Amino acid sequence: MAFNTGLSGLRAASVDLDVTGNNIANASTVGFKSSRAQFGDLYASGFLSAGTNPIGDGVRVQDVKQNFGQGNISFTDNGLDLAINGDGFFVLNNGGEIRYSRAGQFGVDKDGFVINNQNMRVQGFQADDDGNLSGIRDDLRIDTANLAPRRTTNLETDLNLDSREEVLEQRVSVLAEVGEAELGAGSTSFPAEIVTLTYSDGTQRNVQIPAGSSAAQVAGIFAQEDGVSASATTDMTVAGLDDAFIAVGNFTFDLELEGVQVPIDTTGVTDLDSLADAINNSSANTVTATVVAGELRLVDNRGQTLTTNYANTAGAVGPQTQLGTVRVQTGREVTDITSDTSTFGTAWDGRTLQITNEFNPQDQRTYNHATSTTIYDSLGNPHVLTQFFVKDQAPGSGVGASQWSIYLQIDGEFVSGTDQTPIQAQFDQDGTLQSIDGDISGQILVTDWTPKDSDGQPNGADGPPAPGVVTTTPLPDPPTSSAFVIDLSDTTQYGSAFGVNDQRQNGFTTGRLSGLDVSDEGVLFARYTNGQSQALGQVALATFNNTDGLSPVGETTWVETFESGQPIIGQPGTGTLGAIKASSVEESNVDLSEELVNLIIAQRNYQANAKTIETSDAITQTIINLR
Repeated sequence: MAFNTGLSGLRAASVDLDVTGNNIANASTVGFKSSRAQFGDLYASGFLSAGTNPIGDGVRVQDVKQNFGQGNISFTDNGLDLAINGDGFFVLNNGGEIRYSRAGQFGVDKDGFVINNQNMRVQGFQADDDGNLSGIRDDLRIDTANLAPRRTTNLETDLNLDSREEVLEQRVSVLAEVGEAELGAGSTSFPAEIVTLTYSDGTQRNVQIPAGSSAAQVAGIFAQEDGVSASATTDMTVAGLDDAFIAVGNFTFDLELEGVQVPIDTTGVTDLDSLADAINNSSANTVTATVVAGELRLVDNRGQTLTTNYANTAGAVGPQTQLGTVRVQTGREVTDITSDTSTFGTAWDGRTLQITNEFNPQDQRTYNHATSTTIYDSLGNPHVLTQFFVKDQAPGSGVGASQWSIYLQIDGEFVSGTDQTPIQAQFDQDGTLQSIDGDISGQILVTDWTPKDSDGQPNGADGPPAPGVVTTTPLPDPPTSSAFVIDLSDTTQYGSAFGVNDQRQNGFTTGRLSGLDVSDEGVLFARYTNGQSQALGQVALATFNNTDGLSPVGETTWVETFESGQPIIGQPGTGTLGAIKASSVEESNVDLSEELVNLIIAQRNYQANAKTIETSDAITQTIINLR
């Protein structure tokens, strides 16, 4: 009996030494988990009973249990070395057999698969061509092919336009002239007329022109209205008067302005030139007299009605009356002019647009602000888009509203028709963008861009939509033309300096793989030479209801068993799964100090059990020697 007891103790101590020695041997093994031998005593017993005063039969090894506690995490120089900070195991594909490991020393094989030192493939969740992660689990693979270019379909511009800027560009509508030719031959005054002015804010203003008004009076009435300026000029050629008529003798000349006589001293007047000098030296300081092609020409710069009479010894000629001509100009806030007699309504229909300080992209004095960014065509070629901002006059009454003109150029060529008509951006009294050309979304859809090379020729990339094709937002995916959207919805107009807060576009040129990063969530990001990054996949982690039930199979890996239960596989950082630390490995959790102490204990136990056998042998020998 004592021999068996001692032998069981020797066997148990030997297993303890083996376990401790294995722990010490793997103290530097990445991802290794230490083990501990667990013992149980042995007692003899019968069926449904136990002996009285039982004596133990020794000891047996009940289990060798592993300690899955967290090991220290140490930094490495390999970007694909991964450590799990928390619970979970890497999922490895060993030729179809699924294994689980905490050792994260990974690399890439010739086919681009992420593998461990034993060529087992790391499993994870796949990403599509756009970098969107899916829930499909497979072997992780790093695609080393070039990243295909992506055309720009959206540009988000977040900027502030300085509300304190001056209006640089003035746009006026010049109405067709209204005078005797429009009122009828022989007209000496303007008839009664009600002219209705319509403003861009929808308000209207009725302008009353009294019957019998002169051009000067009509211009004065118009000039009192907001957004309207007016002038008048009277141009009269005195008929029948020449040098011969003056030379007859006893020559007199009468001039009336608006029916008021203006004295003209004709003393010493002998011809048309001396008469012109006499008129210019008179009190009619708004009238200029000249001799043109042998005729006397009178011009009144206020548009007053002129009446002339002249006489000599032979007789008198007159009166002659000349009605002035009215010229009206309106700012862009006046959107329409109508009248009850259609005189000035017809003049509005014949208006022309005149621009002072007109926008010129080569002259910085003609625009308030500008900003540029790079966009890309379907071939990945870069192009420079420049946005110019010109402050306009406030529309309508100007109360609580501001307006800016936007011009767009790509590589120095106008797009979106802004070479003909600028895009209008309107802001409210709080500096918030209200609309872009009436569109409250704040977006500009560019549909007329043809990508060109450095010689100004089409470069083969997708161009504008085909004629007749209506392009709307959102643009189709994948896109089929060079059309793209400029989103200005976050643009503001505050009383602070112009500044571009953010400007992002979604295009890029082709890129080569330049590096790889791994996030705490285990997402593998590929970095490319074009500055882009894209998710290639995400490392999968597994956990078990009973981790102690896993079976070690060498190479610092385990396999599931009936006792461990099936794996629960998910993304790092979710549920009870730990986070991923890149460029790091988890060291063995072996405590060498503790193991060395266990080694001494195991050695002492082994020696003590050997002493039990030695003592039993001595007693047995004594019994044998009794005969």
